[in-house]
Amino acid sequence: MLVLLPPSETKAPGGEGPPLDLGALTAPELTPVRSGLAEALIALAGDVPASRAALGLSPKQDDEIARNAALFTAGTLPALERYTGVLYDALAVRSLTRAQRARADRRLAVGSALFGLVAGGDRIPAYRLSAGSALPGLPTLRALWKPALGPVLAGVDELVVDLRSGSYAALAPVPGAVTVTVLSERPDGTRAVVSHFNKAHKGRLARLLATTTAEPGDVVRLRSLLRRAGLHVEHAGGTALTLVVPAH
Repeated sequence: MLVLLPPSETKAPGGEGPPLDLGALTAPELTPVRSGLAEALIALAGDVPASRAALGLSPKQDDEIARNAALFTAGTLPALERYTGVLYDALAVRSLTRAQRARADRRLAVGSALFGLVAGGDRIPAYRLSAGSALPGLPTLRALWKPALGPVLAGVDELVVDLRSGSYAALAPVPGAVTVTVLSERPDGTRAVVSHFNKAHKGRLARLLATTTAEPGDVVRLRSLLRRAGLHVEHAGGTALTLVVPAH
């Protein structure tokens, strides 16, 4: 089972790992696109106003531009520790046992505007690039990633659970992947799409999928696994699941 997570805008600072080695990342066939984007970000970092415009940053976020300038010299962290925020707080990888963490590193991967795909244990520096960013002189990120990343994801020979947000899923859709929509149910039975707590619910779901000893091979077995874990999961056919949670 491969669980695809969205990245986060926020990144943990620092890192004691060796500098970024693009060739050591998962799916080395993506190295040419990764390298081109990294070099473009480093060059862009030399023009602070242009970086702000391209990356949607304010002057108070100039440290993000400095991070991009140091892509190949900064210390690295495992991807699951680099990304921060609500989803990753709920995932809480630092609280996993050694065996659970090994399973999480193997099963979890993060969609990335800069790297395309990184496994949970891949070491990466802090950076700033979003799926909707437009880098001067380059095609859209979707135009760059879809022909390179698409075949990589399509070639995964195990169940794929795609928890990426829309803009990242659009970089390279995965045919046949299981998707999960989170709905909140009010006491009167009416439902609404969860927005504020969506990431937290997906983080807890990712933690469950990362640590279970089960190996569901299709959406029906996955649904059964989640139900046994006490989740209210509905399946109306196809590969889409609905996670129903109480309204806050």
